[in-house]
Amino acid sequence: MSIRNALIGRILTCLIIVSVACAEPVSPHLGKAVNEHEIRQWNWTVFPDGEGLPTGQGDAVAGEVIYKGYCLSCHGAKGEGGSAEELAGAQHGLTDDTPDKTIGAYWPYATTLFDFIRRAMPLDAPGQLNNDQLYAVTAYLLYLNDIIGQTDVLTATTLPTIKMPNQDGFINCFRQPGQCDRNADRQ
Repeated sequence: MSIRNALIGRILTCLIIVSVACAEPVSPHLGKAVNEHEIRQWNWTVFPDGEGLPTGQGDAVAGEVIYKGYCLSCHGAKGEGGSAEELAGAQHGLTDDTPDKTIGAYWPYATTLFDFIRRAMPLDAPGQLNNDQLYAVTAYLLYLNDIIGQTDVLTATTLPTIKMPNQDGFINCFRQPGQCDRNADRQ
């Protein structure tokens, strides 16, 4: 290879490196920009003690209508499961060979259930339900699991008072420091 060809090769390499370094980043054009409503929807946390719950109310009677419109196609007529997990009707305990992780058998807090539904359901359009619909469908699911009555009204005040059947089945690292190594320093 001649010196001239080597020099031309190096100059071309430098030009390519400089042009790539100066080029605008290439976007794969995936997704879409989020708007203020979506940011508010996702930037809202409900804690186990009820802090962060919105105003609104609902009972299982109203919740059944919401459930049939938004949840039945995936979770079955009475929450027994379908293309998605079962939500009610546990036949097996958590220590059985085939445990049922239904709301009544597994979830530690009713407020967490509300928060999950608000953030993630319905699967094809999360954030679509308003506060009253969220309280109502939460009430219906708690009713299906024999935790509340059909006409019990859920609100930001009443929801945190519900003691879930498996609430004591979890270690709360923040109330019992040292129980969880990764959170032992949060005393």
